Amino acid sequence: MSTTTTSSSSNAPRPGGSAPLGDHAVARVGYGAMQLERLRGDRDAAVSLLRRAVELGIDHVDTAQFYGDGLSNGLLREALRPEDGVTIVSKIGADPHSGGPAPMRPAQKPAELRASVEDNLRSLGVDQIPVVNLRRMEGRVSIPVPDDQIVDLDDQLAAMTAMRDEGLVGAFGLSSVTLETLRRALPAGVACVQNPYSLVARDDEELLELCEAEGIAWVPFFPLGSAFPGMPKVVDVPEVRTAAQALGVTPSQVGLAWLLHRSPRTLLIPGTTSVGHLEENVAAGDIVLDASTLAALDASVPPAAGSIA
Repeated sequence: MSTTTTSSSSNAPRPGGSAPLGDHAVARVGYGAMQLERLRGDRDAAVSLLRRAVELGIDHVDTAQFYGDGLSNGLLREALRPEDGVTIVSKIGADPHSGGPAPMRPAQKPAELRASVEDNLRSLGVDQIPVVNLRRMEGRVSIPVPDDQIVDLDDQLAAMTAMRDEGLVGAFGLSSVTLETLRRALPAGVACVQNPYSLVARDDEELLELCEAEGIAWVPFFPLGSAFPGMPKVVDVPEVRTAAQALGVTPSQVGLAWLLHRSPRTLLIPGTTSVGHLEENVAAGDIVLDASTLAALDASVPPAAGSIA
């Protein structure tokens, strides 16, 4: 495993330092490609954004074939070069569903998981995906799940293990899972867990502790609170605003820095279509929160849904 602290094609330090992700050492501040769909009409801007991410030392990108029905993967294929040394992590368990009630539909069956990996390989233009997350349809699910898409975990793990053995994927992780699911999956070898988690949504503390104990990367999505309207946001927490003002940074940066301080296993994948926000996210990796600030943040509680503190 590499232990270098700079990216392969730039002299920039890895934002936030580095941490293990499967057999890779990656920047603790990465990039999530889901929002690239907002740049569908400006492909040059999307490619420039991704090139800037590499220049800033980002070498960990999260994507999925169902992000923009292949758009995000196609942009990554166009923008990234082998010498950039970027570790791409994709996600399966759902397929694009253009024109449907939701932009994706469950695709949980073993044959569908394999087909999704093959789709990702084609759209990314690679022979192997370094890490693939299995998105389970359990816990906090926001799309309808037909009965035939309720698939036993062991059948899915068998499919993931087979694809790893064949070399189609280098490692696999889990997304949107419960503590019990992770415990059941441990014998198969889990590289990372991707669940919603932030200062205002800490329901998965036990799951995070298990990841720490097992050496599994913890990759929180919704790192600043739920993206759904009316739900608590990290930037609305009074203690976050106080810390941001004292440090001369933004509340969003404090929220990201808290996650990095919360666990050495944390890898962040904030998404954006703005170069300015991208640079702010990277800079969050340099923020040091002292003991008193951390204590105040740890003791904070989410604002009431829909409120602005």
